[in-house]
Amino acid sequence: MFCIDIDISGRKAAEEEARYLAFYDALTELPNRRLLVDRLQQVLASSSRTGMASAVLFVDLDNFKTLNDTRGHEVGDMLLTDVARRLKSHVRELDTVARLGGDEFVVVLQNLGTDPTEAAGQTRMLGEMLRAHLAQPYDLAGHEHHCSASIGITLLHGQRTSVNEILKQADMAMYRAKDAGRNTLRFFDPDMQQAANRRATLEAALHNGLRQNQFLQLYQAQVDETGRIAGAEALVRWQHPEHGMVSPGEFIALAEDTGLIVPLGHWVMETALRQQAQWRQHPQLAHLTLSINVSARQFHQDDFVSQVVRLLQLTGADPTHIKLELTESLLLKNVEGVITTMLALRELGLGFSLDDFGTGYSSLSYLKRLPLDQIKIDQGFVRDALVDPNDAAIARSIIALANSLGLDVIAEGVETEEHHHFLLQHGCRAFQGYFFGRPVPHTDFERAVLNR
Repeated sequence: MFCIDIDISGRKAAEEEARYLAFYDALTELPNRRLLVDRLQQVLASSSRTGMASAVLFVDLDNFKTLNDTRGHEVGDMLLTDVARRLKSHVRELDTVARLGGDEFVVVLQNLGTDPTEAAGQTRMLGEMLRAHLAQPYDLAGHEHHCSASIGITLLHGQRTSVNEILKQADMAMYRAKDAGRNTLRFFDPDMQQAANRRATLEAALHNGLRQNQFLQLYQAQVDETGRIAGAEALVRWQHPEHGMVSPGEFIALAEDTGLIVPLGHWVMETALRQQAQWRQHPQLAHLTLSINVSARQFHQDDFVSQVVRLLQLTGADPTHIKLELTESLLLKNVEGVITTMLALRELGLGFSLDDFGTGYSSLSYLKRLPLDQIKIDQGFVRDALVDPNDAAIARSIIALANSLGLDVIAEGVETEEHHHFLLQHGCRAFQGYFFGRPVPHTDFERAVLNR
């Protein structure tokens, strides 16, 4: 008899490990996306068959990148492991906790009853409990760490939809929780889906609009205390070939989010500078100043100053008749860098106006440090100044503050003679609004200047 004995336990263990890693996350030992998709398909089939509601919670840790950047990925992995443990300890055996990747987790709740309203209530209660539990302090390598989570929720109750669509809905709801300030939860609803569809369509159209030169530059008069037109603000408008004039309120924020504000802002500045260069050649228009809005994203570009220098050389515009309008959001990031850039541009002769003052992060500490020339009173305070004592007080305070700091002040949104008289009476000497003229093409604006 001849026998051969081969030990295959190592190979069997390797095969078992390979099978495990195919369905589970190696770090947290939670189901991975592959197994989550399989579980969700089972939940959808069960919900359709029994009429029982289920829910999917998309959990994303707030500011997780900061922890990784400051203390390293090893500590970040410790947090992820602890988060996985906390999530598992607060759900039932039949529920699923999975890790999609990074700092994203998904919780699937089953058998929540046949009443969608009651199921939503149960889900909200559990979601709030998970959120509060995740916000408790963590001990990471001997250091206490605080972390919060934003949670998006979508309910399943017999609807026919794909697993990818469910995860997308929960993800959208999670981003709504982020937008609401983080450390909160939000439910998905059809309106969110429609808004996302509109945004995607608008973003594609925005790309095409830039390529096909669909944007217009309009000019709104800015007048002094005598009623003389002293300048204008350059305002961009989108003339869509199918939908007509698109409101800036619809596309400016989208352009900011997608980064398209950079090429759009460059086009606005170049067009405005070319227009000012033409005005300086006309004796009756040469006195006009031109205000140009600059977004925070555009301003924070490393080569922004050199871009402005090139455009001034290219267009032949007079920088002493150009005022850049900045918003307070610009100051949320790298104030020292902002001041350095402003000083470099001031050396070229450009001036600065702080737009929508009082609506954002107003701070006297930065107001005294910035090389500003002008403060612009937001139209919200101007519009209701005659009916709301608080808005009237704010408008008067801004005018007094600007005067005491030696800054010019201009009020936007002046729509009636009564608004004009109120502001004039309290020391405002520059105005902009429908009372003096709407945004119009440059030919109409020039005609208004010449006819005054």
